[in-house]
Amino acid sequence: MSDTKIGTVMHYFPKISVGVLNLDHPLKLDHPIHIVGKHTDFSQRVTSMQVNHQDVEEGYPGQEVAIKVTSRVRPGDDVYLASE
Repeated sequence: MSDTKIGTVMHYFPKISVGVLNLDHPLKLDHPIHIVGKHTDFSQRVTSMQVNHQDVEEGYPGQEVAIKVTSRVRPGDDVYLASE
């Protein structure tokens, strides 16, 4: 896979379709991402991101960010910055 791993899913909130990611690399709004796990494999653009319930445009290494996801994610899933 040529994509760069940028983080890991820590938690998922199914009622609001939000995944919490622990970032290893920066992530910005509108970046294309690819989420992969044992039962997960989909791509999307980052359309909404929050840190501590505050909207942000960029997340940084070491932060936990919440993003709106288009499919179910699971703790331990890997998050990659997808090549366009």
